[in-house]
Amino acid sequence: MFIANQNFNRLPESYLFSDVARKIKDFREANPESKVIRMDIGDVSLPLPECVVEAMSRAAAEMGQSASFHGYGPEQGYHFLREAVAETDYRSRGIKGISADDIFISDGAKSDLANLGDIFGSGVRPAVVTPAYPVYIDSNVLAGRGGIPENGRWSGISFLPARPESAFLPPLPHRGVTADVIYLCYPNNPTGTVLSLDKLQKWVDYALANKSLIIYDSAYEAYISTPGIPHSIYEAEGADKCAIEVRSFSKTAGFTGVRCGYTVVPRSLEFTFIDGTKASLNRIWCRRQCTKFNGVGYVVQRAAEALYTPEGREAIRRNVAYYMDNAALLRSALLGIGADVVGGVDAPYVWFRPKSELDSWQLFDRLLHRAAISSTPGVGFGKEGDGWLRLTGFNTAALTSEACSRLSHINDIF
Repeated sequence: MFIANQNFNRLPESYLFSDVARKIKDFREANPESKVIRMDIGDVSLPLPECVVEAMSRAAAEMGQSASFHGYGPEQGYHFLREAVAETDYRSRGIKGISADDIFISDGAKSDLANLGDIFGSGVRPAVVTPAYPVYIDSNVLAGRGGIPENGRWSGISFLPARPESAFLPPLPHRGVTADVIYLCYPNNPTGTVLSLDKLQKWVDYALANKSLIIYDSAYEAYISTPGIPHSIYEAEGADKCAIEVRSFSKTAGFTGVRCGYTVVPRSLEFTFIDGTKASLNRIWCRRQCTKFNGVGYVVQRAAEALYTPEGREAIRRNVAYYMDNAALLRSALLGIGADVVGGVDAPYVWFRPKSELDSWQLFDRLLHRAAISSTPGVGFGKEGDGWLRLTGFNTAALTSEACSRLSHINDIF
């Protein structure tokens, strides 16, 4: 008899962003004359860079010729893209230990962040800094590591709360907290905060001392502008022995509909099997990908390769500047009306709390119904986010400006 995975029944009935989309749909149907400005989901508004489109066209033409046709590609990704990533994103920044053999091309950060759980041993206890991107928690619940829900938490997961009084900077696990696998995201989604190198080094030192693995989500590293803020966890000494890094081309080059990113699993990253033998996580992850993943298409990888040309780097710089200008407008508008504001400096997300006693979903409803602005309720990222909302800088400049104008009447909204 077939029995379904009971862990699906333990998750909330719907995903955070599905709830947001449903509420927006209901509002639009009830108010067809109202123009909703989408500031919730982190989709982008700028089109693909010209050099990317040209690369895709050339690659598509190759696929139409017998002499240049590509069938199944390597599950790890084509060497031309892996080498471009290793050289440009790591070695050129002074991170010498990362090579093409450490890079695995994926269809986006979200997939790998969830699928990395396949390489965890039984009994591993995850630790998540909250507020957090929901996939860190949900994927572990689906894999049976969640335990049971208790007062908004999961008994099998260690929660490391980052609170407003600490500017949403996370605490290291205190004595008695088990953190076998630690999820970190910087620049942070949803709060937009960043970690200095010395603070990041403390996490790496903790992981090394406690034989923990760090899963480092750095999908927004291109948005860092503050001098001295690390762009990669491998800038911290010893990180290649305790950390996996996950990145995406979605928010820098408009690949949300194209789907491409990569994960770095250093060959120096070794842990042990339960019988005490050494385990190369690079080898294990490669074996996992060869079993469950057919790789990213040739045309898409040629498109991603174009991002490492001078034209591609300039296109990313322009995109990032455009979205950060939007984030700066939102940040300024919210500060101007007395809201508590975090982020919007080294990340395209602005995390804010109006002077109100309403919870996150009540704030969401007020902002949608009174100003026709959609946001993301902070509580959807964890208990510490209740009473806060996330706005994104990914809409157009014109609509961002209009949203700021509507927010200027925030006292009438909340």
